[in-house]
Amino acid sequence: MRTVLHVVGARPNFMKLAPIFRAVASRKELRQRVVHTGQHYDEKMSEVFFRDLGLPAPDLNLGVGSGTHAEQTAKALVELERVFIGERPDLVSVVGDVNSTLAAALAAAKLRIGVSHVEAGLRSFDRSMPEEINRLVVDRLADHLLTPSADADENLRREGVAPARIHRVGNVMIDALYGSLHVARSLRMPAKMGLTGRYAVCTLHRPANVDDPAILSRVLGALEEIARELPVVLAAHPRTRARMDSLGLVPHGLTVIEPLGYLEFLSLTSGAALILTDSGGLQEESTALGIPCLTLRENTERPITVDEGTNTLVGSEPRRIIETARHVLAGEGKRGRVPELWDGRAAERIAELYGRIA
Repeated sequence: MRTVLHVVGARPNFMKLAPIFRAVASRKELRQRVVHTGQHYDEKMSEVFFRDLGLPAPDLNLGVGSGTHAEQTAKALVELERVFIGERPDLVSVVGDVNSTLAAALAAAKLRIGVSHVEAGLRSFDRSMPEEINRLVVDRLADHLLTPSADADENLRREGVAPARIHRVGNVMIDALYGSLHVARSLRMPAKMGLTGRYAVCTLHRPANVDDPAILSRVLGALEEIARELPVVLAAHPRTRARMDSLGLVPHGLTVIEPLGYLEFLSLTSGAALILTDSGGLQEESTALGIPCLTLRENTERPITVDEGTNTLVGSEPRRIIETARHVLAGEGKRGRVPELWDGRAAERIAELYGRIA
């Protein structure tokens, strides 16, 4: 039986893998193996997501852990090469744009194993973002480029990718969301947190926002001002929490919480009146849910969420953040629409494709 080997390493990967794994399993024509590089390795950022998403435990956990981008990529590359030589899969499937994605694509390509990149073609056109470098390299190495939207197709064609290698399958992140929404809402996280009216949810983790003390202070100040008008819940990524602690930043008026599991966090975000984030996944989820989203960046690799969805780019300048938030809360924000093929069936299209190409 032909084998598809899935490589994941960080929280966003797990959400994308879950519907793909189930869809491939339902066809019963391919053997699947899951390798977790361990790029996200603490329980709140890793194992809990496998449980929430109904994924089996990974067949292998490489324990790569933290480090610089070079260290993390290099460790994953060495370990994945050993795995691929031992397993000899027919197809390596990678998702997203994290360092594990890059390492897997490079190791497989050098061993002449076919590579499929789910979420191909996304571009922020900002090479100061490490993820943008990963996207560019993985899309050059991959044999099959599975895109979520028409703009991603166009990016790849402009870069000279042969049309036969491009497959628009839709957004598999939305499959996970639609498949989990009923259970997530039944958890009633807002009520458990004492949120009885309108509230906002914020996540911060990008180095551009978190590593610069001046920018982090400005963003937190803007959140404090918004919190004068409605409760703001800041889900603090470990990186963000560490920076806040090291700088002695104690946000006033915010509810700061540890990272939640996927279902708990979806329960919280799906009831929000406003989402503020620098996360790509939340930009997509807010568009699918019809919730106004303010992205705390000057660019996005998911422009369809701005052009068609509920997303607005506001950067890190406090006045812009605050004014746009007030505009939204006054009922004057974007209504948007759900993009084409964000229909909860992307994984089915991927499974059908894998049956042909593995």
